[in-house]
Amino acid sequence: MTNILILSAGRRVELVNCFKNARDRLGIKGQIIAADASELAPALYFADINEIVPRISENDEYIQAIINICHHFNVSLIVPTIDTELILLSERKREIELETGAKVLISEPKVISICRDKRNTQVFLEEHGFKAPRLYSEEELDAGKVEYPLFIKPRDGSSSIDAFRVDTEEELTAFRHYIHRPMVQEFLTGEEYTVDCFLDFDSNLISVVPRRRLATRSGEIAKGVIVRNRPIMESVSQLMKELHPVGHITVQCMKTADDIKYIEINPRFGGGAPMSIMAGADSCEWLYRLLNGEKLYYSDKFRDNITYLRFDQSIMLNENMRREAEYEGSIF
Repeated sequence: MTNILILSAGRRVELVNCFKNARDRLGIKGQIIAADASELAPALYFADINEIVPRISENDEYIQAIINICHHFNVSLIVPTIDTELILLSERKREIELETGAKVLISEPKVISICRDKRNTQVFLEEHGFKAPRLYSEEELDAGKVEYPLFIKPRDGSSSIDAFRVDTEEELTAFRHYIHRPMVQEFLTGEEYTVDCFLDFDSNLISVVPRRRLATRSGEIAKGVIVRNRPIMESVSQLMKELHPVGHITVQCMKTADDIKYIEINPRFGGGAPMSIMAGADSCEWLYRLLNGEKLYYSDKFRDNITYLRFDQSIMLNENMRREAEYEGSIF
């Protein structure tokens, strides 16, 4: 049995289904277990098993709940999905793995620290020769030595929360007081790309798939197209070799008029990851293969110029909080 535990399942219905599809296609016996702190997380009701766990902020209780689920269901792999759990899981990875025998799909704490603090990301990029938006110092900001428009965001932000374009000195002053631990950069223009990467448990690169963002909602891609952009693929491949992450990694960058500039690195499955998975870079299938002892090699055999349009769908839970599929998608 190869059982997969998806943490903070939330709205990740697509991801749950991608794991189920890969399992069934490979003929593997196993269950998908979805866990969340809220019983109203939609993805819970698409998994084979769902579990309610403490909030991530309850550190020890959260980790113990994960360990208990792993023991009870003989879990083979633990998959985190949101930023706020990454540092905790990375720091407790060895404890969890020794206690349960399950693998945690998480990079080393050093990598998570680089990615979760966007100022650390900027420093890493610059030190390794990668371009990023110009970062303004506090002294430059205080002295007004800036060129508008600017972009301001929290150093440890997520989902584009408290991230704003800034056009005037008045806006800059207000946002600097409003945002916790802000960082201010030049405002980039160009084509924005999200790049899905997959690396095995030893940080060997298996795939790099760029997708151009056509529209976003709450910081997550809503419409996108897979584009086999070779310069971006080569640059991101080099970035992954310098960073040494593990698992499915989501890189955001901008193709400007003169260069590729990196915005952020998310060391987890991004919300739009199923786009690359369905295009042929099936990191869910690859994880099953790795868990079953297979050796993987780099592949760029994914479909090009494929467009994806994401949308909302309602599900109905009955009086016993059971999903009633026959009503899904109905229009009243």
